[in-house]
Amino acid sequence: MALVIRRYRPSDKDTVLTLFSAGTLEHIQPCFNNTISSPLYITITLALCVAGYLLGSVLGAVVLPGAWVGIVYCCCHEIYSRYVRNTLRTNMQDIPGNYLSRPDDCYWVAEAEVEGIAQIVGMVAVVGKQSGNEQYGELFRLIIAPTCRRMGLGIRLVQTVIDFCKEQGFSAVVLETSSTQQAAVALYKKLGFSLVLNQTNAAAPSWMVMLTRATLLRMKKQL
Repeated sequence: MALVIRRYRPSDKDTVLTLFSAGTLEHIQPCFNNTISSPLYITITLALCVAGYLLGSVLGAVVLPGAWVGIVYCCCHEIYSRYVRNTLRTNMQDIPGNYLSRPDDCYWVAEAEVEGIAQIVGMVAVVGKQSGNEQYGELFRLIIAPTCRRMGLGIRLVQTVIDFCKEQGFSAVVLETSSTQQAAVALYKKLGFSLVLNQTNAAAPSWMVMLTRATLLRMKKQL
């Protein structure tokens, strides 16, 4: 498969937004699976099943745990769908203005020729930032189409960011990902990133975060 990584063009917008939305919403199911399969949540589900049965209703033994599982899934869904909605109407609405207007920022897409037709199959972005005397790049929007995963494209995209940050003279590359994105975390560790902070998802209501046990991982690679 012929593949090239190039800078974003305005004509890419619709495809990029679609890929971003679909790629982000894919994390709903892993988040739910991780949450509901924890020992605590398995115990709660079984307890509700027993409670419904003891109330004298076989239907209650199904409805109570079913409602609990449904609430957990809805919370997982809302966390990611809320993030997509907010991002689409803010910085992803003007990609050139937010990611290409400064020399320290960039947005790339991976374009592959599939059956003779050029298709965007991945993307990544970086924004130059400063904290005190340290200048660093923050990696955003790493998304890869399902058909091109496990082919090394993720490594190529992240390495593109690393090389760009070195050229800019940055001291590090940082990023945020979620604890449920195990493949992404493994990829970052393989490329030399290490965990520097573990925190809850502050973008969602606290009760929703508590139910989903959503955790953000901040990772950093020194250059």
